[in-house]
Amino acid sequence: MKKIRLVLGLLVLCLMVSMATFSAPTTLRVIMGLAEEEWAVMREHIFPAFEKEYNVKIEAYQAEAQDTEKILEARVRANKMDIDLITQDNMRLATLVDRGLVEDLSEYRTLIPTTVYPSLIEVGEFNGKLYFLPYRPNVEIAFYNSAKFNQYGLKPPTTWDELFEVAKFFYEKEGVGRVAIKADLSPCTAVHLFDFCRAAGGDPVVLNDKGCFEAYSFLQKLWPYLSPDSKTANWNFMNTHIATESVYLGQNWPFGMNVIVRDGGKKEVLAYNGWRGPVKESHVLGGEVIGIPKGAPNKALAIEFAKYLMSREVQEKLTTYNGWPAVRSDAYGQVAAWQKPYFDAINQVLAHAEPRPNLVYYGAVEKAMNEAFRECVIEGAPVKPTLEKWAKYIQDNKR
Repeated sequence: MKKIRLVLGLLVLCLMVSMATFSAPTTLRVIMGLAEEEWAVMREHIFPAFEKEYNVKIEAYQAEAQDTEKILEARVRANKMDIDLITQDNMRLATLVDRGLVEDLSEYRTLIPTTVYPSLIEVGEFNGKLYFLPYRPNVEIAFYNSAKFNQYGLKPPTTWDELFEVAKFFYEKEGVGRVAIKADLSPCTAVHLFDFCRAAGGDPVVLNDKGCFEAYSFLQKLWPYLSPDSKTANWNFMNTHIATESVYLGQNWPFGMNVIVRDGGKKEVLAYNGWRGPVKESHVLGGEVIGIPKGAPNKALAIEFAKYLMSREVQEKLTTYNGWPAVRSDAYGQVAAWQKPYFDAINQVLAHAEPRPNLVYYGAVEKAMNEAFRECVIEGAPVKPTLEKWAKYIQDNKR
């Protein structure tokens, strides 16, 4: 009898150990930076299936890229990490690696699907190690109101010269600018400035080279004919300006197709790849990657969630519902017929997309570009000395 009780006791103990080993944590905490419409898609179409399969509740928090850095640094220093996974702007990675705020994920490289675009993997590598997994590429496309262009017999501009003529034409015909750029002096402005500088053969990190001088000089000439809404245009309000017809032409991220066309009913708003500069066509390769914070309490589960986010099923949903470009080439099977022309524009842009350099002093580059824009484009200061001054600022911060 005693032997039976002993055997039963051992069986119960083994069962308890097994359950403790394999039962999923009750909570997975993640940080993402999303618009309200994108959060709705995550909570309605993405999170539930994973929560059900792993018996877990996802607690998701909104945070912009720079705030995520501060959150992780505070927790790492205090040795109280309670965040399991982050999705981070691919231009805010160097600081996370440099300060030891994220885990080395090199051992999980084989989890990346073979259909993921190689350039989206490379952006997560530092010194031969993989710190971030691909998740969401992004490029801006040019949205334009085809009805307004047809009304005046205009075609969407494909060069800087054509862009200037179209902007000037609308201004003279309607008494107000109808072409907009993102000029709210936020990181959104820096994205456009990267495109203009590189299209002229310049390097925005240098800033005082010939190409950047040409780009800022062109923008100074273009500025009087742009929409006054440019000063408030960012990733969010550009959609509003186009949907309300205060702007007829402007670049924005692809999720605008859902906001403007699907939700706003503006079927006359079409999209194309935009314009090239005197040297080439160039577009910032933006987007987000997946990282695991240093000391994440549920690292194994976070890796499973990362696999789930990279899966074809999830990427198809994010493409369909959010209008995001897919991280993998085989995830466009569920695209609706009305969305196809916009994804054609995205693919044209991707052919000319270039990532920004990942620098620990990138914040200084961004500030210098925007302040130079404010001084010489908005306020009319001479271009060359302005760029010289802010190029020195970049070099001082680099040292």
